Amino acid sequence: MENQNNQSHARKTPTWEREILEKVALAAVVEQRRSRRWNNFFKSLMFIYLLGIIGMALYPKFEQGFSGSNESHVAIIDILGVIADNEEANAEDIIRGLRNAVKDTHTQGIILNINSPGGSPVQSAYIYDEIRRIKEENPDLPIHSVVGDICASGGYYIAAATDKIFVSQASLIGSIGVIMNGFGFVDVLEKLGVERRLLTAGSHKAMLDPFSPNNAVETQHMQQLLDEVHQQFIDAVRVGRGKRLIESDDTFSGLVWTGASGVKLGLADGFGNIDSVAKDEIGTKRKVNFTPQKKLLDELIGELGVSFAHTFNSAFHSITLR
Repeated sequence: MENQNNQSHARKTPTWEREILEKVALAAVVEQRRSRRWNNFFKSLMFIYLLGIIGMALYPKFEQGFSGSNESHVAIIDILGVIADNEEANAEDIIRGLRNAVKDTHTQGIILNINSPGGSPVQSAYIYDEIRRIKEENPDLPIHSVVGDICASGGYYIAAATDKIFVSQASLIGSIGVIMNGFGFVDVLEKLGVERRLLTAGSHKAMLDPFSPNNAVETQHMQQLLDEVHQQFIDAVRVGRGKRLIESDDTFSGLVWTGASGVKLGLADGFGNIDSVAKDEIGTKRKVNFTPQKKLLDELIGELGVSFAHTFNSAFHSITLR
């Protein structure tokens, strides 16, 4: 009898162990399936993320040109930072934004959002002339400037073309002047024991060379050039501001004033921000930004070229409205 019980217990034991093993194996399979599902989920998430990055690289960050709405709006054009061909604030982009804003039949007015210390007189003049052209073709379309921290030199050159200029009391405005700067290292190479070998074709090709003595004829020539550009700037401001400008000996000296003083001197028309000007001057609260956005891929590729250009240009003199 005892023998039979032992045999029966021996038969039951493998069955119990087998059931445990089956449960463990089943749990492992379930865990593997769950892990596979999470892996697939994260792979899909990463794929969507990469698609988004590629989309940003290949297409502009914002669709520009038209508001995509049937509502009237104010078109905002940003002019931020240094005004130059290879900077964010450049004539090509700003003019394209202006033209797109004008093409949109729901644009009720344009506001230039300016926060710039100035920059290239050529780029500034391009934008100034485009604003004047738009005003001639669309005399009923208001175009105003709203100044942030600063609107100086080239920034003010542009603002002078608009109907009205609005500032904060603490804004800096003006600096109607032209500057060219550089350095002179005439005796440095000699003291270092370095022999410089400069070859030119043309008696003034090395004009304002930092390692050559100052040449009175060349200095006078460059001063005449600066005076000519300065006069172009003065004429543009006089045309744009008209009788509102209260001229004095300091007006075109390159000085800057606060927004509060600028209003008194006729450099600006009043105080306001983008929201208040949109509402009170143009008559709508709705704003659409028409500033063209660069493609991310272009920005990434262009960084190397821009860095090289900046390094190369730093060796030469440049004229800026600052």
